[in-house]
Amino acid sequence: MAITQALCLSYKQEILQGLHLSTNDYYIALYTSAATLNKSTTTYTGVLNEVSSVGTNYTTGGKLLVGFTTNLINDTAIIDFTTDPEWLASTITARGALIYNDSLAGKNAVAVLEFGGIDYTSTNGSFKITFPVAGEATALIRIV
Repeated sequence: MAITQALCLSYKQEILQGLHLSTNDYYIALYTSAATLNKSTTTYTGVLNEVSSVGTNYTTGGKLLVGFTTNLINDTAIIDFTTDPEWLASTITARGALIYNDSLAGKNAVAVLEFGGIDYTSTNGSFKITFPVAGEATALIRIV
């Protein structure tokens, strides 16, 4: 199993088809090291090894991303979410995440995040993903 950070190939095609809108609900789901996520991931549905929701303060399906914004910096279009997702009072061990569009019937994949090849853990504390600065070379979701 492996998690490889990428903008999903299906997402690239779907934005040209006008499927992903700024008014849609985008979620981020957390996954264990046993998950397989990469550029070929197409949907949230059916991806195995999501973080357990039993006794962890994590809800299956993840967390709604807040503050969808877009910008064009030189030749790079970027998407940013202004509020970093955080699970309070949680007990979580995760190796990566999937951003997906919950407003689409297929819960279509957007991007895979890989947490540097190591597990990150919270024990009855905060599990927070800090998104990078929304810059031309640093934004989490960017199209060059």
